[in-house]
Amino acid sequence: MTHNPIRPWRNISRRKSRQIMVGSVPVGGDAPISVQTMTNTDSSDVRATLDQVIRAADAGADIVRISTPDVASTQALREICRESPVPIVADIHFHYKRAIEAAEAGAACLRINPGNIGDASRVREVIKAARDHGCSIRIGVNAGSLEKHLLEKYGEPCPAAMVESGLDHIRILQDNDFHEFKISVKASDVFLAAAAYQELAEATDAPIHLGITEAGGFVGGTVKSAIGLGNLLWMGIGDTIRVSLSADPVEEVKVGFEILKSLGLRTRGVQIISCPSCARQGFDVIKTVETLEKRLEHIKTPMSLSIIGCVVNGPGEALMTDIGFTGGGAGAGMIYLAGKQDHKMTNEQMVDHIVGLVEERAALIEAAKDEAAE
Repeated sequence: MTHNPIRPWRNISRRKSRQIMVGSVPVGGDAPISVQTMTNTDSSDVRATLDQVIRAADAGADIVRISTPDVASTQALREICRESPVPIVADIHFHYKRAIEAAEAGAACLRINPGNIGDASRVREVIKAARDHGCSIRIGVNAGSLEKHLLEKYGEPCPAAMVESGLDHIRILQDNDFHEFKISVKASDVFLAAAAYQELAEATDAPIHLGITEAGGFVGGTVKSAIGLGNLLWMGIGDTIRVSLSADPVEEVKVGFEILKSLGLRTRGVQIISCPSCARQGFDVIKTVETLEKRLEHIKTPMSLSIIGCVVNGPGEALMTDIGFTGGGAGAGMIYLAGKQDHKMTNEQMVDHIVGLVEERAALIEAAKDEAAE
């Protein structure tokens, strides 16, 4: 549960789930909600894939998934896992041998559909490989690839069919005494996905991986994901998330973190509160925010920054942020520190000055953390 005794209406009571480990990252229980993405390079290309993994990790990804459809990709996975700064999930769809090879190569988790792996003996082999190599498993149910008998039973993909599929797959793992698993029930339809996840949350205590699959391009997919994932997270459902966009995986990570930050579930980097701008603005708000977002990407320390074009809402917003700038006219505005007016600054020098203030505050916060740790 997020804890805010002063503003209890901001609290989110998280669903109680079991905790598993994906490599070094705890998922479920009271662990922070982790952010995932997936590479889109040729998985057999070690350098290109690893470079993308590193960029995603730098952007804040806790876990990265890699598709492993063939022997070449599972062979490359060994070096990728060895050099990756974050745990790697191997995405397996049909061939059980790829799952075994991925486990042997060092994957922290196997994303599988147990029903597609083959007969019971093959499932047991995959589970043994996962157990022997310390892998967890993600059961991945997708509305677009439900089993034929469930489509015949329900007539179409629906929440009940998706949850039944997931519970059937859970049973396969549990019958083999394997319990280090998480589960997803994804759909591209926000209503279908949200309803399926709510039903799933009632039916199991397994950690839940949230996602709106095939969400679309950057803008459309971001909106769909924010609506679907945001509402579920607000209800306390979800232990790890992946925002699926037809965009650079780094953008998926950024959007995922922004969703979590907006709900107070994770804090990382600078959260900018800015106005949409209007005729009252004392400086170019849109250009300033775009510039600050780029120049402050390197800051990992949680911090809030308000950039408001005029004095109508500027002082009030600055009260709630660590650092603020409010446009005042005559080519200058007011800098606020910890909610209080501190000094004036020209529009021309504002961006460099704010970047310096943020970097200085981040350094002080990190130094205090280090001192406390010692």
